[in-house]
Amino acid sequence: MSRTPSLHISFALCSLTVCGFLAACPQVAHWFLVPVLCCGVIIGCDAVDWLLGRTDLFDPAGVIGLFGLHFFFLTPLLHVAWNSWTVAYVDPPPDWRDWLGAMAIINAGGLLLYRTARIRAATWGKDSRQTFWRLSRQRLLLALVCGLAVSALLQVWFYAQHGGISGYIEEYSQSIGLPEADSPFRNTAWIFMVSERFPILAMIGFAVFCGRSRIAKSWIVLGAVLLIFFVLQMLFGGLRGSRAATIWSMLWAAGIIHFWVRPLKRNLIFPGLALLIVFMNIYSVYKEAGADTLATLQDASKTAELRENRERTLDDLILGDLGRADVQAFLLYRLSMPRSDYKYALGRTYLGGLAILVPRAFLPDRPPTKVREGTEAQFGAGSWDELKWSSSKVYGLAGEALLNFGPLIVPLAYLIFGLIVGRLQRFIRHLDSGDMRLLFYPFLLTWCLQILISDSDDLVFALLNNGFVPSLIVWLGSRIEFQSASPSTVLQPS
Repeated sequence: MSRTPSLHISFALCSLTVCGFLAACPQVAHWFLVPVLCCGVIIGCDAVDWLLGRTDLFDPAGVIGLFGLHFFFLTPLLHVAWNSWTVAYVDPPPDWRDWLGAMAIINAGGLLLYRTARIRAATWGKDSRQTFWRLSRQRLLLALVCGLAVSALLQVWFYAQHGGISGYIEEYSQSIGLPEADSPFRNTAWIFMVSERFPILAMIGFAVFCGRSRIAKSWIVLGAVLLIFFVLQMLFGGLRGSRAATIWSMLWAAGIIHFWVRPLKRNLIFPGLALLIVFMNIYSVYKEAGADTLATLQDASKTAELRENRERTLDDLILGDLGRADVQAFLLYRLSMPRSDYKYALGRTYLGGLAILVPRAFLPDRPPTKVREGTEAQFGAGSWDELKWSSSKVYGLAGEALLNFGPLIVPLAYLIFGLIVGRLQRFIRHLDSGDMRLLFYPFLLTWCLQILISDSDDLVFALLNNGFVPSLIVWLGSRIEFQSASPSTVLQPS
């Protein structure tokens, strides 16, 4: 099996999966299967390499390949098999399969460009010298102590300003469904950028100052550390309804352990994913019930009613939170209608995403992000109203490209994505064991994964809000040296 080309294995696995869907769900018998299968085979090559241990556990191509197998291949099939759609309050296309298939054709072309660009970008250029970020224990300790102290004090102050933890949760409960302009947490991003970084700074401190000891390498100890990290993450930001931030931070923490303390075993990943699904399912109730979450979970009738009214079902989580297939297919359908009144944004959503870097004090009237364009693409020109109502959908890499330039540019977006992933592969392959940037690399990996499923404003916000303070701490705690280029001692097949 290890010598069998990944393409052959990917084709066999995806074909068997399609046959299983055909046997169990006759409604999937449609021409859309062909382009969806092509998408699965193309992205599945990287997933096979990851599953067979041909790439490291945290190799960006392998991780994106594994997720992409669900994103591009399984999600469209599950939509049709379950007849479940996350796009609500719209007139659906006559046959969803036609537009899932059309979008899959565009994605297949894009994935070919992505794969070509990724491979080229990972091997372009020759480095005769490279930098090595060596640990400076005293400087890092000072930076961590200051960072942890400021983070903790800000979080305690913020809780005090909102009546403690219970008052904080109550305010969050009352803000559910309110426009952003009426949210009690409006204009507080600069506080969260520092206050919510306490858990990851603590994990960096554990890895650097305790991770080399024999006790710290114990699986029991590491499990306890991850559990403590999860609790801290919920206290420092998780209670604000930021499920995604909690998930990405957990992956970041796992990556720090993998590179700095002890390599994680591949067979631990799937139980971890199962726990992740359970967390997302419970947290979806919290996002709707707020302070009444515990009572809602204990009462089966309340849980069922909440999920029926708010569409918080397991399939909505799997297809809506971890996929964009029907959203992008619907956009393609709407933009292809002969009488469509939508005018392409021509890059305005990307400009709106970058504008969030400018504080509102200097730019009070920021240009609208993808929210305006997405709302008008779904419901017609003039339907967007910032103060009253707008669509909260997330469109992903291909969806935002559709909103700005139409279907012909979508493959180009995947090509650019491939260049980013390839350069990230090249970056990690040139890092030696002990390089301080290994503490920050898992964040870059999760951010790279978010490019596929998120929009430009979310990406810019994540880069600044989640990444700035930890990267600053890592930089302050490092001495930058130059050395001759050498093969990586970090990313190795396992």
